[in-house]
Amino acid sequence: MIIKGEDLTIEEVVNVAVRGEKVRLSDTAIEKINNSRRYVEKIIKKGEIVYGVTTGFGKFCNVVISPEDTKKLQRNLIRSHATGVGEYFPEEVVRAMMLLRINALAKGYSGVRLLTLETIIKMLNENIVPLVPSQGSLGASGDLVPLAHMVLVMMGEGEAIYKGEVLPGRIALERAGIEPVVLEAKEGLALINGTQAMTALACVSVAGAINLSKAADISGALTFEALNGIIDAFDEKVQRVRPHRGQRAAAENMRKLLDKSKFITRQGQYKVQDAYVLRCIPQVHG
Repeated sequence: MIIKGEDLTIEEVVNVAVRGEKVRLSDTAIEKINNSRRYVEKIIKKGEIVYGVTTGFGKFCNVVISPEDTKKLQRNLIRSHATGVGEYFPEEVVRAMMLLRINALAKGYSGVRLLTLETIIKMLNENIVPLVPSQGSLGASGDLVPLAHMVLVMMGEGEAIYKGEVLPGRIALERAGIEPVVLEAKEGLALINGTQAMTALACVSVAGAINLSKAADISGALTFEALNGIIDAFDEKVQRVRPHRGQRAAAENMRKLLDKSKFITRQGQYKVQDAYVLRCIPQVHG
């Protein structure tokens, strides 16, 4: 899958997070990322005062950081935020989170180096999955804590699952032939200042709900056949009486699933009407 930073879909997130599809950046995204980084380096060279680039974070925004302390600041930012608790996110959620962060950074507005972004891509493609605790997001301010646990592994710290084994981040990277990244100015902030954990959960949940909906229609159709259901209940004219789009879509899908079935009946053929559990399938599933 080619990541452009502009058109990622839920289906594509699932293809990568669950089915393991490999990813790479588009040429346009690479150009944007390099241009953005050059701009950050120009700021540093000029000694301009810019939040998160040449200053501290939060209440330390007025503290100017010297060039020699920049790497230490970025590293400590990640360490100080990697304080999540609770059960770990499922692997597919973490993979979705990684992909979504790659997609956000591919827009070319965050000032990270191409090398740094390619480290996440290599981890995702090699299926190195950081252990990310499920509690600790800062909500509207961002998923700084979950994302910090992801970045720890990029730095060769933290823990990750690799080939079914929980390993120290450094060992997991080493076994996959990936060099740990040493964060430069702006990169720590750029990597964790987003909402990719909650978006990953939403994507996986929506995909699961869609699959559940499809399975419900299929099992409903099989039940309908087994009980010689009356197809008239799903008639398009009947469904148009109500304004609910979901109901109409479910009824249409039931008609497709039962098309040419030899087990369905018409009203009055054997019985006057079915039980609610059959005739109200569109209303419930919709």
